[in-house]
Amino acid sequence: MPSTPLSEHVEALLADATVLPIVAAGDPVLRRPAEPWDGQLSDALLARLVEAMRATMHAAPGVGLAAPQIGLPLRLAVIEDPATVPEDVATARGRVPQPFRVLVNPSYEAVGERRAAFFEGCLSVPGYQAVVARHERVRLRALDERGRAVDEEFSGWPARIVQHETDHLDGTLYLDRAELRSLASTGTQAAVERWAQPTPRAAARQLGFTLPGSD
Repeated sequence: MPSTPLSEHVEALLADATVLPIVAAGDPVLRRPAEPWDGQLSDALLARLVEAMRATMHAAPGVGLAAPQIGLPLRLAVIEDPATVPEDVATARGRVPQPFRVLVNPSYEAVGERRAAFFEGCLSVPGYQAVVARHERVRLRALDERGRAVDEEFSGWPARIVQHETDHLDGTLYLDRAELRSLASTGTQAAVERWAQPTPRAAARQLGFTLPGSD
């Protein structure tokens, strides 16, 4: 397979470290639609990239990582969530364990009209969180790393992860969809504990914003 600028970029990125630096908000790569995958990397190089993205996601730690977050304008993301949270949080947010998945050229569409709002953060926007209302259920279409079709419905927190990571590939950050009155620092334990409830109802009441379905 002939070398391409993208493959050269990936080779250079993987040459230095297994855990890759995460690009922060303000970098243009996070604000441009990513290039669709059409075989720009060899199978071996794609496998190395996927493993590096998985290691980087674990190290952060996070439950998803899109290629633009490591500086690659490629329509590729990985997700994985052990869902190690208290039972009341898991129940309120619909958070269930998700195995490691590779999403190539993903897109999603809403299933039904229900929306759910919860605090959300991003590895590319460190130090903050905000409430985002998202579709409660979505249909994901993508390919996996072997080119096999993925056509699956997700609900609850897994649906949120799918939407968050796919948005990255469209140049969208979670803050673009957030209720900005909810923006909160995660810089201190006190700030984290204040809004660590299973739902953001207390935050909505005290910070003065409306949650979906409570108009």
